[in-house]
Amino acid sequence: MSAVSEPRTYEVRTYGCQMNVHDSERLTGLLEEAGYVAAPADAQADVVVFNTCAVRENADNRLYGNLGHLAPVKAKKPDLQIAVGGCLAQKDRDTITRKAPWVDVVFGTHNIGSLPVLLERARVQQEAQVEILESLEVFPSTLPTRRESAYAAWVSVSVGCNNTCTFCIVPSLRGKEKDRRPGEILAEVEALVAEGVTEITLLGQNVNSYGVEFGDREAFSKLLRACGDVEGLERVRFTSPHPAEFTDDVIEAMAETPNVMHSLHMPLQSGSDRVLKAMRRSYRQARYLGILDRVRAAMPDAAITTDIIVGFPGETEEDFQATLDVVRAARFAGAFTFQYSPRPGTPAADLPDQVPPTVVQERYERLVALVNEITWAENQRLVGSRLELMVAEGEGRKDSATHRLSGRAPDNRLVHFNPAGAEAVRPGDMVTVEVTYAAPHHLVADGPVLGVRRTRAGDAWEARTSAPTPAAVGLGMPAVGVPAPLPEAPACG
Repeated sequence: MSAVSEPRTYEVRTYGCQMNVHDSERLTGLLEEAGYVAAPADAQADVVVFNTCAVRENADNRLYGNLGHLAPVKAKKPDLQIAVGGCLAQKDRDTITRKAPWVDVVFGTHNIGSLPVLLERARVQQEAQVEILESLEVFPSTLPTRRESAYAAWVSVSVGCNNTCTFCIVPSLRGKEKDRRPGEILAEVEALVAEGVTEITLLGQNVNSYGVEFGDREAFSKLLRACGDVEGLERVRFTSPHPAEFTDDVIEAMAETPNVMHSLHMPLQSGSDRVLKAMRRSYRQARYLGILDRVRAAMPDAAITTDIIVGFPGETEEDFQATLDVVRAARFAGAFTFQYSPRPGTPAADLPDQVPPTVVQERYERLVALVNEITWAENQRLVGSRLELMVAEGEGRKDSATHRLSGRAPDNRLVHFNPAGAEAVRPGDMVTVEVTYAAPHHLVADGPVLGVRRTRAGDAWEARTSAPTPAAVGLGMPAVGVPAPLPEAPACG
């Protein structure tokens, strides 16, 4: 009688935005449905999948550096398989196997569902498999999904983008916008809630343009309101909108739907009208600040975050000062700040007047200092206030030293709190605390926990951690676990 072989193990490494994080949940679901199991943290996986990002220039260097580290590992372990997918794979295609001939599979953004088949084909044929489609094969939300979190989940409303920002390579890699039907989205939300999820984040490259494909300009605000009718769904967020299409009906839906959180990520990119025009951002400073004014008029407690690019080609000191002026006026609760990175294939890469790196670095440091000053001041206003937090897992980096736990406030601020003396709380449960200290990027509540509300999400987390993870994953249905890390790339928008 032949011995039963052990299942092959996998590891998925994710780079980039929330869309990539969610795609990696699907890749994990596909692998587990095909019989693979997650590799232990201290063991070398049999299959390593890189889900890549192409937004920033150093993405290429990081990928090839990581592939280089795996070359000697594969030399010692020939049955190791390496797969590269995501935006960088869509962009570089055959370049990857030329630079790293030990890679077994390259797949694009439009055919992530092909990964198990490509791995098996590469194993049988003993040669690299490169499959890049030019358009979406099937909407990815129909694929098996191994959800990372017990209490919070991503839900895609669309993929692709119809904008033509000169600095952005994403539309050429993700394609034109494709919208899901509202009924499909709500069915997925309801399925997630039935599994114990109490917070969902609606995802799209340009989430508030949702409905353009089927001709309903108010489709996104209607979707937000419909989420308000899902019993058991406590928190709804969305990312990332585009200022050009951000309309008052969305603001009204946010303000009037109790479970839609008053947190808004609104990419600015630049405060200079001249630079915004060169970026092909179809709004200007006054329109952007007007949106923020209307949001705060409807929701005075709204926390607004943003993306900002420093050093776009031709940016002058006057242009940069205009960005600083917007930051001062907007009083952002947080900002992802980036030094401009030329991406081959984008119009901006060929523009004259590329800003010298030393100038970009100096401006970047000034911007970060101002953002930190403002976010710290905004956080200090919350000292003494009471907040209800959704307890998180994996977000507090000093838990072992301070014994603090971490949670997210309704406006998405990160709060570290001391659970001493409180009944046992689990990720997904809700706690009420009083803020005692503010830092630029987080709050601290070191006083006693004022209240604990155990939730279905906490029950789901407890069930997940106390039982072995099933190998099979239902089609499109959620599973639960540790939440994904925050993205290292800007949201599209």
